[in-house]
Amino acid sequence: MTARTSEPADASPSRYRVRLPGFVRDQDVGLGDAVSRVTARFGVRPCGRCRRRAATLNRWVSFEGRPR
Repeated sequence: MTARTSEPADASPSRYRVRLPGFVRDQDVGLGDAVSRVTARFGVRPCGRCRRRAATLNRWVSFEGRPR
């Protein structure tokens, strides 16, 4: 039998920040926003699940441009 550890329900993983100076200008861009932009270029229309997925990806990873 495996022992379970209890974690708080509001515990979320920390956001990973990736620095891409040529890719991002002045504002931080989330991974979900980047994926949404690419798929929109191909003509894919976002649905409700796509928007929730993009919001989750934005919480996980963000790209930052120039140092502040």
